[in-house]
Amino acid sequence: MTEPAADGADAPKKKLSGKKLIIILIPVLLLFAGGAAAYFLGFIGGKEEAHEEAGEPPPAPPPPTMIYAMPDILVNLNTAPTARSAFVKLTSTVEIVEEDLTPFEESLPRVIDTLITYLRELRPEDLRGSAGLTRLREELLARIKVSAAPARVNDVLFREILVQ
Repeated sequence: MTEPAADGADAPKKKLSGKKLIIILIPVLLLFAGGAAAYFLGFIGGKEEAHEEAGEPPPAPPPPTMIYAMPDILVNLNTAPTARSAFVKLTSTVEIVEEDLTPFEESLPRVIDTLITYLRELRPEDLRGSAGLTRLREELLARIKVSAAPARVNDVLFREILVQ
């Protein structure tokens, strides 16, 4: 009998079967495709480089903001069909860009007048529920932005709303 060589040159070579090859290749290809997709969608790498290549400066950070306490507003609501009167007391704050504080304070009488005029047209039903408060916040913010321009107001925050 002949014995195989010590270096294993005569040993039979094992081939990967088709199933084993597929089991190995599919995860490798999926990993490669996922990495390429993440790169091209911007999830990984290249964000600063993209701005440099396009010749654009990176976006500037937003300006610092502050919270400004608005004066309390007490207004009677529109209850035309009924004889019973209803009131709303609104205590709020606004988020404003710090450097725009002086222009905002100068326009504060106009802002308060705009808010009172708007609130007097509301009915008590308009202020019910979270949808009513969300609508109120959006309307107040839009009116404050117009009245306080050029001051930049970012948000209206409610501290107290009392409808009676």
